[in-house]
Amino acid sequence: MKPAQIFHQYIWIINTLRAYRKLTLEELNQKWINDSVADGNPLQRSSFNRHRDAILDMFGIIIECEPRTYKYYISNKEVLCDDSIERWLFSTLTVHGMLAESAAVKERLVLESAPAGEQYLDTIIRAIRTDHRLLMGYKKFEAEGYEKVVCPYALKLFRQRWYLLALNDENQMRIYALDRMTMIELMDETFEMPAEFSSQDYFSEYFGVLTNDTPMAHVILRAHKWMPNYLRTLPLHHSQRELESTPDYTDFSYDIRPTSDFIGELLRHSDGIEVLQPLELREKMRQIIVGILKRY
Repeated sequence: MKPAQIFHQYIWIINTLRAYRKLTLEELNQKWINDSVADGNPLQRSSFNRHRDAILDMFGIIIECEPRTYKYYISNKEVLCDDSIERWLFSTLTVHGMLAESAAVKERLVLESAPAGEQYLDTIIRAIRTDHRLLMGYKKFEAEGYEKVVCPYALKLFRQRWYLLALNDENQMRIYALDRMTMIELMDETFEMPAEFSSQDYFSEYFGVLTNDTPMAHVILRAHKWMPNYLRTLPLHHSQRELESTPDYTDFSYDIRPTSDFIGELLRHSDGIEVLQPLELREKMRQIIVGILKRY
């Protein structure tokens, strides 16, 4: 069986259990046949158990059986709501499967451009997996190019660009955009990855990819017009909390380092968002807006 077909079956099982919550194997099998997942062939128990194991390994999704009812269900649905690579992979494969089945309407599907710098992903991921150092050619916008040896720690996708978080020879953690790399080479030399390092924790206090010494702040935003529902369905940050809601506005709080990435996101929503606190951030936003007005 082709890998694409196997992935399709994994995604079907996950989405079906998400939709119906709990199903016996017989119920799941009937839906499997009705949807022609395997050309009308039934879902055998042995195949289902192999798929359960693969789904756990690939996506971190646990499918358990209720002893009393013999119904299967996803016991850790929260894994489908976080920012993990498993969640991203599940989403990507789900979309890929739908697009593969929608070739007849491809002219009516409008997609964003593929992430830049993806030609280096294979080498970087191999280096991350094996703890090998990388020789990297890099050229910032409007600057001279250079070569640097780095220890790759993590990859992050942000706004259609891939970024590499790496430790350089000066023992500094730096972010490198893959679309500004001119070459990448896997070195024979390895490095010791700190056992306690977590990429999720590293970026947890930030929005985007810029990680600097901007102080932590308790930010309160007032969302006007359409923005409250937008923020409820797509939170800006995992620390988002809803404080107060009225017919005219809703206030949200965040514990975050307000870097330029975060400020840029607030500006992107124009008059839908107003910064209430801290006053330093409110004043900074005001100055930026005044500067923008001068250009017009």
